[in-house]
Amino acid sequence: VQLQASGGGLVQAGDSLRLSCAASGSTFSSFGMGWFRQAPGKEREFVVTISKSGEGTFYADSVKGRFTIHRDNAKNMVYLQMNSLKPEDTAVYYCAANRYGAVVSAQAYDAWGQGTQVTVSS
Repeated sequence: VQLQASGGGLVQAGDSLRLSCAASGSTFSSFGMGWFRQAPGKEREFVVTISKSGEGTFYADSVKGRFTIHRDNAKNMVYLQMNSLKPEDTAVYYCAANRYGAVVSAQAYDAWGQGTQVTVSS
């Protein structure tokens, strides 16, 4: 599966953004999906994951209650709605696919998008 993330940008603290990830090349509903992020000078970190059907989700504590993941298997899309953004959310955000389901570990993911930059100013 090939993935392409989009929707990043420069926003102010408290604003919202919606990231999109378009998948192609394989049966999208066969993949669990996740979003990860990497800030400058820091390691990549898990943000959220969603099961193949979309019924199961798991969020990192740092984004719980502010971010919402959603997938549309008919459109081969996964979305990340980010509300109440904070400067510490600044990072490159990556969508990724795995063959297992809703998985936290980045090691389980075998397809990654190119990343989209999110910058939150204070």
